[in-house]
Amino acid sequence: MMRSDADFMSEAYTEAQKGLEEGGLPIGAILVRDGEIIGRGHNQRVQKADPILHGEMACMQNAGRQASYKGTVMYTTLSPCMMCTGTIIQFGVPRVVIGESVNFKGYQDVLALAGTEVKDMHDPACIDMMADFIRHHPSLWNEDIGH
Repeated sequence: MMRSDADFMSEAYTEAQKGLEEGGLPIGAILVRDGEIIGRGHNQRVQKADPILHGEMACMQNAGRQASYKGTVMYTTLSPCMMCTGTIIQFGVPRVVIGESVNFKGYQDVLALAGTEVKDMHDPACIDMMADFIRHHPSLWNEDIGH
């Protein structure tokens, strides 16, 4: 059975919820190759006091070393920041599916300019989760995005 973008985004959303439950930011990501999840992660910047452990970075780290990222898809609940965008471009992830870009536009335009296929799902659950977090934790959010 072929899983849809919505199915995989649901997995990324579950990762985001883990981050929230751990006292961190609700941003999750998964990396998929040929319909199989090869990596998953969530923002752990607060939990591990690591400024670069964003959801996408944790996902890439957990996927481990790959000879190639051809044929992979990164699913992330929030439009990637410049650091995560750079990592996606650096390793040649050809497709990125974004849960939302309402609360943070991110650098999906840079991804597209680099030749990465980008799909923004405008997912209401992702939008609401991030908006609620920003409303209740504005200083933590601003710290995460470097403001």
